[in-house]
Amino acid sequence: MPQALKIRGGIKLAKRKDANARLSIELASTPAEIVVSLTQHTGAAATPFVREGEQILLGQVVGEPVDAGGSYVHAPVSGKVIAIEPRMHRDGSALSIVIANDGRDERSNLFQGERDFTSLEPAQLRTLINRGGVVGLGGAAFPTATKLEQGAASHVREIILNGVESEPYISCDQVLMQQRADEILAGAQILLHSLQADRCRIAVEEDNPQTSTSMHTALARLGDSRITLVAVPGIYPAGWEGQLVASLTGREIPRGKLPADVGVICQNVATAAAIASWILRGEPLTKRIVTVAGNGVQTPRNLEARIGTPLASLIADCGGYHEGAAALIVGGPMMGQSVSTDEIPLLKSTNCVLAAMPMELRSRETMPCIRCGDCSLVCPANLLPQQLDWYAREDNGDALVELGLWDCIECGCCDYVCPSQIPLVEHFRGAKQRFSRWR
Repeated sequence: MPQALKIRGGIKLAKRKDANARLSIELASTPAEIVVSLTQHTGAAATPFVREGEQILLGQVVGEPVDAGGSYVHAPVSGKVIAIEPRMHRDGSALSIVIANDGRDERSNLFQGERDFTSLEPAQLRTLINRGGVVGLGGAAFPTATKLEQGAASHVREIILNGVESEPYISCDQVLMQQRADEILAGAQILLHSLQADRCRIAVEEDNPQTSTSMHTALARLGDSRITLVAVPGIYPAGWEGQLVASLTGREIPRGKLPADVGVICQNVATAAAIASWILRGEPLTKRIVTVAGNGVQTPRNLEARIGTPLASLIADCGGYHEGAAALIVGGPMMGQSVSTDEIPLLKSTNCVLAAMPMELRSRETMPCIRCGDCSLVCPANLLPQQLDWYAREDNGDALVELGLWDCIECGCCDYVCPSQIPLVEHFRGAKQRFSRWR
């Protein structure tokens, strides 16, 4: 593997992954009740495709997309639909399908034998991927088929698979690459065929030798010269899509544009594995690997869990909370979101559940800005957070647009290095909401 590429900005963080990255992927308990949100993608809520009281099968479609930002939603268990109603999840209330699990896992006819994807036309394959409900599993939840259609329209010839987990604690993709590398590579081949692309590069962190070895071994076994491995510095947020594209191709994504506009498509390694499960075995996206970590949980683990499983069930599978656990965060410590209850369900986009003790949380005694400029030095998007914060406080929308507020990826690097502990990202999120129509 060649020497690691350089990246712009970012910070070196303690990984804090050892406790869970050494472990095998374990199956999570399947709860008696599953809550399947119909807003597990970037677009409008899916339309319910079942009725209350209906008996349904594992893998059956329970929600249909209504726009290009939507995706199909499938039943993670067999059982009875006991409610179709708003339920709380990470981002608020969302219409959900509530299923009483019958414990039988009776499968729908979507589950078939081996499929020969090479016999399908690329457009047919992209349509089939759409039917599997596959979205970006790195956290963004953008529908995979929509991204592929963008790539086809732009005649993209290169694919990047993102295996970089630079945020502390999160190791679900790391263990996937170590233990199921063949599935990822099968997904890469499917993606290549779907776009008739020439090249796929899989990005991994340079300080993760076990993962690199597993992927190299699988690549040698496969013998597909179109697929190669590339090392990326273990600096946060090296896994940001814009950063990866610039590092690997030398091409910057212009403001308001997509990776497809510069000739590349990015997918997460877990997304590639999910595509392989669906296309080759007829298994739609009804489960995912999630890291459960933090000093507030008894036994950190990487669990393969059904979508719709309550977070409380995942915590219980990890031995429960340590006494004094202070916060529950969905996502990692940098970009994650604090939640007030562990009764909310696992979503397709949930890659980590972090139970934090007080010492893992930053205090927030905010002081005036000392104009040190550290925030600008670490910004991977090459922004001026200090000036953005000034104009956000002044509600100066014109200046915020000019300074590129919507280029901010909310990675939290500026927050992390700010000696005055100003909650910069919080201010930027608020400004984005206030000036959303200016975007």
